[in-house]
Amino acid sequence: EVRLVETGGALVQAEGSLRLSCAASGVSLNDVAIVWFRQAPGKDREGISCISPGDGTIRYADSVKGRFTISSDTARNTVDLQIISLKPEDTAVYFCAAERLNTWYLRWDTWHRPGGYDYWGQGTQVTVSL
Repeated sequence: EVRLVETGGALVQAEGSLRLSCAASGVSLNDVAIVWFRQAPGKDREGISCISPGDGTIRYADSVKGRFTISSDTARNTVDLQIISLKPEDTAVYFCAAERLNTWYLRWDTWHRPGGYDYWGQGTQVTVSL
């Protein structure tokens, strides 16, 4: 059974930083791509960053470039999302999702859309205060 567990969410002040982790079990990171999504209250879920540890591919949504850094640790089977200079508009539940590589190549233009991912975590809350 594939399972994803997000941790690291917290209440932080603006301009602070956080490191979120997505721990995968039941699957090797070399066999999947991992995508971080977030969903703010009243808004659609949006993809913010993805990584394919098997080939090193990394992508970011324009809205988070420069402040978010995604990385993987295949020994720990985790994907981290480092966030700096947090803003109140970063307040959201952050989710990680996984898709097996045999279908990941079809998502080059749609990776940021939440539909159809094979696996999801339960999310971790990030709240940024002024």
